[in-house]
Amino acid sequence: QVQLVESGGGKVQAGDSVRLSCVVSGLFFPSYFLAWFRQAPGKDREFVSAIRWSSGATNYADSVKGRFIMSRDNAKKAVYLQMNILRPEDTAVYYCAMDRAVSGDNMRFRESDYDFWGQGTQVTVSS
Repeated sequence: QVQLVESGGGKVQAGDSVRLSCVVSGLFFPSYFLAWFRQAPGKDREFVSAIRWSSGATNYADSVKGRFIMSRDNAKKAVYLQMNILRPEDTAVYYCAMDRAVSGDNMRFRESDYDFWGQGTQVTVSS
């Protein structure tokens, strides 16, 4: 059974940095994608970033490009989201998700494409 466990959220000031972690357990293949989504109060869940595990290639939503960095650690089977220059509009519950893609699949960005989800971690940015 696949399990994703996020950690690292908290309350910060605008301009601060936060690093989120997501540890993966269970059956896992290098072709999979891992992603971060977020959901702000009263809004739909939205794509933030994704990484292709095999190559480390990443993709970001325009709203976080240049501020957030997603990375992975093969040995720890974990992904991270380094969030810099945080803004109040970054306030949300952040979720780690896994897409059981096969080799050759293009990276996907829709919530419905992801098969497993973590429980989420709250990030609150005050102005």
